[in-house]
Amino acid sequence: MELQSDAISKLFQKVIEEHEPDVSLVLLGKQAIDSDAGVTGPMLAGRLGWPQATFAANVELNEKDGLLVERETDQGTETIKIPSLPAVVSCDLRLNTPRYATLPNIMKAKKKKVDVFQAEDMGVDLEPKNKVLEVYEPPPRKEGILVENVDELLDKLRNEAAVIP
Repeated sequence: MELQSDAISKLFQKVIEEHEPDVSLVLLGKQAIDSDAGVTGPMLAGRLGWPQATFAANVELNEKDGLLVERETDQGTETIKIPSLPAVVSCDLRLNTPRYATLPNIMKAKKKKVDVFQAEDMGVDLEPKNKVLEVYEPPPRKEGILVENVDELLDKLRNEAAVIP
């Protein structure tokens, strides 16, 4: 079954509520590769009633200011202040520099207990809300034409395309 952002946020909500107050910060990726929607983090924050920050490129926690989240926008860098935890943060790829696991740490990780939850046992409606009915390519565009000067362009726009009076 395909899980969509709505169902995933409900599942995360159930897990977090089971582990409260141990969970005070939830970090998620900014978007999934399936729908590319970027809405799981905001949906989860809304369901929990927690503040959120999206597209985090840097996260800092300190006693005085709370959680400072730096994010990149089209206008430059923006810093969001979340006064206290709990919070939900969706992370940009620039947040972390991945490190390579060493063989001893890989062996230790194999011995760690991993909690496994069955989605069907959590009482969450997993039915997809959106369904793709059809996928098709758009029709090919007509070939464009080159004009020699502005007067020729204006003539074509007036007489052929009829887009200017």
